[in-house]
Amino acid sequence: MALSRPSIALPERSDRPLLGLLRRVAVAIGLLLFETLVAFLMRDGYRDAAGGGVSLLDCFYYATVSITTTGYGDITPVSDSARLVTALIITPARLLFLIILVGTTVEALAARTRTALRERAWRTTLKDHTIVCGFGTKGRVAIETLLAGGTTRESIVVIDEDANAVEAATRANLAAIHGNSGRTSVLDAAGVRQATAIVVAVDRDDTAVLTTLTARELNPQAVIVASAREAENQHLLRQSGANSVILSASAAGRLLGHAIHRPRAVEVLEDLLSVGQGVDIREQHVSEEDAGRAPVDVAGGAPVVAVVRGDEVMRYDDPRAATTESGDRLVCLFTPDA
Repeated sequence: MALSRPSIALPERSDRPLLGLLRRVAVAIGLLLFETLVAFLMRDGYRDAAGGGVSLLDCFYYATVSITTTGYGDITPVSDSARLVTALIITPARLLFLIILVGTTVEALAARTRTALRERAWRTTLKDHTIVCGFGTKGRVAIETLLAGGTTRESIVVIDEDANAVEAATRANLAAIHGNSGRTSVLDAAGVRQATAIVVAVDRDDTAVLTTLTARELNPQAVIVASAREAENQHLLRQSGANSVILSASAAGRLLGHAIHRPRAVEVLEDLLSVGQGVDIREQHVSEEDAGRAPVDVAGGAPVVAVVRGDEVMRYDDPRAATTESGDRLVCLFTPDA
């Protein structure tokens, strides 16, 4: 059985279409009731097919078949005043009703075309972006951190299986894909092959492993960071292709443990995790010209807490980190306001 095409939701730039449709329906019903009232007030000038008078129900029926241009002819205006009212009031209302009906149909068709064109235009600019799989607490906080670090909303694509989460993402002016992030078709819809980074923040570790494995197969160069609930699954995510794995439950537990005896230290750690305020962490690349210098000199006097050399992370007090080499990355502390 063929898999359904992933649903893409882009941020809305205009009024809600449902609200506009409800307005049109209200106007149409108002026109129908208006014609019913006019016909009832002029009921002495109308006759049914048997030559008798008309009731309120007959007037409603007459207004219905008139406004929809059905016109069975079983109720007709016979007096001059009734015919004048039909010509000057009933007929213009009928035309207005048709305009509303045709306009709604045309707008519905145009909306589909507009949506298709927006999606096509969005895909042409989808490059070097970040995909966030999961719009729960972890995913939302990750996006907030990305935005605080300078990433634009236009360069973030959300994937989530929950339709409510997708709607929340579009309300936050983010493009979103409704589907399972472990599926190739869903990741392809998010432009995984052109992405530079993928954040795996789903709630289940098995889904995180499958998502990471599929994303790494589709994009061998992307930076993939994943969150795991259980420590025993950390190595699975790394083997699946994750560059970094965050143990969410363990990290929270460590902070809770530190807070008992060192509450102020926890405040500092929380400050470091809050991008754009207080003290932040950054990585600085060491060029060939700066090789051989002390890390603190390369960092312009900023405190250096670690030196990353290849796949190894060396603490600031490691003798090997006393001098830099070309290609090193310095993990520094800095204040954004400075």
